[in-house]
Amino acid sequence: MSNSITAPPAAAETGRAAPSVALTTLFAVATGAVVANIYYVQPLVGTIAPDIGLPPAVASLLVTLTQLGYAAGLLLLVPLGDLLENRKLIARMVGASALALALAAFAWNGASFLAAALLIGVSSAAVQIMVPMIASLTPDAIRGRVVGNVMAGLLLGILLARPMASFVAWLAGWRAVFGLSAAGIAALTVLLRLKLPRVTPKLDHHYGELIVSMLGLYRTEPTLRRRAAYQTCAFAAFTLYWTAAPLLLLHEFHYTQLGVAIFALVGAAGAAAAPIAGRLADAGYGRAGTATALGLIALSFLISGYGASIHSVVLLAGAGVLLDFGVQANNLFGQRAIYALAPERRARLNGAYMTAFFLGGAAGSAVASTLLIRGGWQLVALVGAALPLIALAYFTVNELRRARLRHHG
Repeated sequence: MSNSITAPPAAAETGRAAPSVALTTLFAVATGAVVANIYYVQPLVGTIAPDIGLPPAVASLLVTLTQLGYAAGLLLLVPLGDLLENRKLIARMVGASALALALAAFAWNGASFLAAALLIGVSSAAVQIMVPMIASLTPDAIRGRVVGNVMAGLLLGILLARPMASFVAWLAGWRAVFGLSAAGIAALTVLLRLKLPRVTPKLDHHYGELIVSMLGLYRTEPTLRRRAAYQTCAFAAFTLYWTAAPLLLLHEFHYTQLGVAIFALVGAAGAAAAPIAGRLADAGYGRAGTATALGLIALSFLISGYGASIHSVVLLAGAGVLLDFGVQANNLFGQRAIYALAPERRARLNGAYMTAFFLGGAAGSAVASTLLIRGGWQLVALVGAALPLIALAYFTVNELRRARLRHHG
């Protein structure tokens, strides 16, 4: 039977008890399983592209269309979390994701796969309705910890998607990756429909008003602007690395898909950043943590550049762990900050934040194969290191401005 609890988005602020361990676990598993769908393609670019007739120079479009689809879902669908009953909305979007995955599994040419990739991205934006939903059901004092635990599941989905996709492709071909995921997501749709609580927003707005108001948040919320800028640079670096690295391993290191799977599995250690960052954010260390996370991302690319120059897979893998840790930690600090702004607009704040940085992710993946072809890994590393350093410079300027305001206030 379904849980029929009805709660407004701001229920947590009115004394609601913490979500049960079982419900938190369901959110963690569901977000991880759904978000994994947009990352399966990253290590398979070099395998899928020739099979469906895409030339190497545009192979990274397989990743880019998925990221752009996700950004479109964040912009156009996630705001509905502030308007429609959340359980039903999530179940419908996850069900649509299962259909899109099935289309990818049976894609017959480049156009059909790219269409499926776009739809996978759009429907997978359901996870960014789930995260604000669990935040709304959680008391403020422990919100960072609970969201951090759910984010750990989401991030494990992101980080395990690459090795799982490579391993399944090695065993049974790339089509099996999307076929198996389609079946699993279809089953998950039923489970979510039965087990998620009802969360009914109290807002009375039209859809168009929600979209306009979400875009307007960038004008009225400086914290959102800053956090989105930091994570846009960080996530562009993330997708640049994880789109280019499998291509490097396949063509320069002569790895099989099994080898790529093992390499990508190492990066899953970065998921440990989420619960750690959540606790640090709750303790008031968000700003220091942000600066540290951006610095770690830049350092990871410097390490990877040296690793590639001496043909060291160990250094490349270590750089991947450091990169994932920094990106995921920075994201958690950003989410904790924007969730504290306005409970009744949490879904739109999250959508605005995520849309910006997934557009950055799409840009990072779009240039990955071109940078690798034209300048090798050293050019990838140079661009990758520059992105978080730009964010760190912007962060420093903002912190100096805040310090001056406090001094004169």
